[in-house]
Amino acid sequence: MEQLTDLKAILHSKRANIYYLDMCRVMQKDGRVLYLTEEQNEKQYWNIPIANTTCILLGTGTSITQAAVRMLASAGVLIGFSGSGGTPLLMGTEIEWMTPQSEYRPTEYIQGWMQFWFEQEKRLAVAKQFQLQRVSYLQKVWAKDRDLKNEGFNLDDTDVNKALTNFSAKIEHCQDVSKLLLVEAQLTKSLYKIAATRTKQKDFVRQHDSIDDANAFLNHGNYLAYGLAATTLWVLGIPHGFAVMHGKTRRGALVFDVADLIKDTLVLPWAFICAKEGATEQEFRQQCLQAFTQHKALDFMFEQVKAVALEHHQSKDASAGDASL
Repeated sequence: MEQLTDLKAILHSKRANIYYLDMCRVMQKDGRVLYLTEEQNEKQYWNIPIANTTCILLGTGTSITQAAVRMLASAGVLIGFSGSGGTPLLMGTEIEWMTPQSEYRPTEYIQGWMQFWFEQEKRLAVAKQFQLQRVSYLQKVWAKDRDLKNEGFNLDDTDVNKALTNFSAKIEHCQDVSKLLLVEAQLTKSLYKIAATRTKQKDFVRQHDSIDDANAFLNHGNYLAYGLAATTLWVLGIPHGFAVMHGKTRRGALVFDVADLIKDTLVLPWAFICAKEGATEQEFRQQCLQAFTQHKALDFMFEQVKAVALEHHQSKDASAGDASL
């Protein structure tokens, strides 16, 4: 029991690592979780600091031992099974997550979530709140990140300001989720155009199955963001199916709702920058994870989901108190 407590000493929102692994074997050895790679007939063991890790995505050519799964579960690390580059396993499914089931989950967050989820107007209000926080986060990060500024992703940019201002104004007039999804798609399209222009990739067209670097990096980075979102929801005890925006089109869509909070801010610009520089997938992944840590992306996700859940949980308690008077 003492060992389990030590492994969970770092809060999930403060953990620094998310792993994507391929062509390796994950195992437990001497009380540690390692992954084994083989290159030119040479075996190499690499340590995974599980107490400071949020989730692990296992891509193509991977295997994992039962002992490693038990140890990862004891540290509260999510395991995701994905295809190459963090893409879905099969065209008909999303990433399959293995979550530790023995861990105590708080109840106040799911109780608060369910207080509004069955009412369409309240779900729409939460979806709008998430989109406004998405803009706020982008403005905060792009205003202070020198590396992004040097690459042309500047909050003072006229095109960026126009796109964000128009989006924020249109949100208030959306009467249903379908219109909100349309407006959200327009913002993302505008940001793609800005990013392509700033990085001199003007022929860019967003295609999920395209093999060019920018599209491939966007796919890969987005699935890293989905890993953080899945971790957030698991820790707070909110099932992935209770989406507020993407539910009609995607299974387990609350993961996509939460990931949207950070994708445009961090994944999008670095996907284009790394594509321009001819970076490898590993170099892009390292840059992406560094940006997540630098700008406390996981913390931000936790803050937004908790704020929504607790707001409605507290309103339920207040209503119950009024009824008892």
